[in-house]
Amino acid sequence: MREPVELRRQRILSVVRSRGAVKVSTLAAELAVSVVTVRRDVEELARAGKLRRGHGVARPVGEAVGPPAPRSGDPEADGGAVALVVPERHSYLYETLHGARSILEESGIRIALHIAPRIPGGERPLVERALAGGARGLLIAPRWRSAASEQADYGWLADVPVPTVLMERRPRAGSALHALDSVCSDHWYGTFLAVDHLVSLGHRRLVLAARDDSPTARTIRAAFAEIAAARPEVDDWSVVLSTPDAVPGPGPDDPAGPDGIMFSAVPAPHRGAPLDLAALLRARGATGAVLHGDVDALMLVERLAESGVRVPQDCSVVAYDDVVAALGSTPLTAVAPPKAEIGRAAAELLLHRLAEPAGSPGPVRRTELLPALAVRGSAQPADRTEESIV
Repeated sequence: MREPVELRRQRILSVVRSRGAVKVSTLAAELAVSVVTVRRDVEELARAGKLRRGHGVARPVGEAVGPPAPRSGDPEADGGAVALVVPERHSYLYETLHGARSILEESGIRIALHIAPRIPGGERPLVERALAGGARGLLIAPRWRSAASEQADYGWLADVPVPTVLMERRPRAGSALHALDSVCSDHWYGTFLAVDHLVSLGHRRLVLAARDDSPTARTIRAAFAEIAAARPEVDDWSVVLSTPDAVPGPGPDDPAGPDGIMFSAVPAPHRGAPLDLAALLRARGATGAVLHGDVDALMLVERLAESGVRVPQDCSVVAYDDVVAALGSTPLTAVAPPKAEIGRAAAELLLHRLAEPAGSPGPVRRTELLPALAVRGSAQPADRTEESIV
C-alpha cells in the first residue's frame, strides 16, 4: 500500500533534522520511492519553510550551506554537478558542448557529461541516472532524428525536476516543452542567408540537397521551400536528400515536408544509392546549390568534380553548418550557426536559473542567435556561370 504523502514528508523532515544535510538520492533509496517523488516533496517542504533545498540536497533550516557528509554505500555519482547530455558522434553539437563547458567551468560548476547512443529515447535513461546521482541542473541537446521521436520525449522531459535548458533545439509550438527554456540558432535566417547570397549573385534556379534526420535539417528544408517559393527572382527550386541514409528510418516517411509543405517533385535516391547531383543540376538547369551538412557537402562537391561539374565555374555552392566546410579542396562558402555561443548562452541561462530562489522562477526564455555567412570561394556571379550544365 502506498504511503500517504504527508507521512512520507514527515519522515523526510525527521531524517534531515536528525542527520543534517542529506542527498535526495539517499532519501529516495531509504524511502523506496523515486528521486523525482522525493524532489517534489523537498520542494514543497522548502516552500513551507520546513527545510532548505540545495543542489540535490535537503538541509535543515538554519544550517550553513556545504556539501553533505558522504555516507557509507552512497556513491557521489553526479551529486552537485550539471548534467550535459549530447548525442554520440555529433561534431556540430560537440562545439555547442564546449561552449557550455567554458561557462560552467569559469563558474566553478562541476560538469557530468553523458553521451547518448544512436537509439530513439537514448537520452532518457541517462537523464534519470544523472538525477538519481543528484544532478542540480540539465543542459540537453536530444538527437530527435524524427518528429515522432521528438514527440515521444516531450512528456518525461517536461517533468524533469531540476532547471533544464534545451540546446540547439526548438520544441513544437504548443507542445509540452513549449514553456521550457531553450537556446538555439535561427535556422530560418541561416537558410535565408544561403538563398539570398545565391540570388544576389544572379542564380535563378536552385537546389537544396539536405538531410532529414534532425530538427535542424527539417527546419532548413521547410525554410528553403518557403523562402525560394516567395522569391520572385527564383525561377525553379527543388529539395532532395543529400545522402540516402540522411533519414530517420528506412526512407522518407512521405513527400510532404514539415507543416504540410510539399517539396518540388524531384525523385529522392533509393536507399543505398548516392545522389547524382550532377544529373539533377542538368535536369533542372540549376546553377546554385545549398548543401546540408558539411561532410555531405564536401562529398557531393567531390562527386560533382568526378562528373565534370566544376565548383564554382559550373555551379555555385553554399554549405550549411560550417564545421569542416573550409577544409575542402575548394573551400566552401557556408552558413555558420553560432555553435559555441549557443552552448555559452545555454549555460548562462542555466546558471541564472540555479541562482533563483526556490519556488519563484522568472519567465521562460526562448533565445535565438543568428547564424552568419562565411564567404569563401565556392560561389560566383551567374554571368560567369554557364546558363545550364551540359
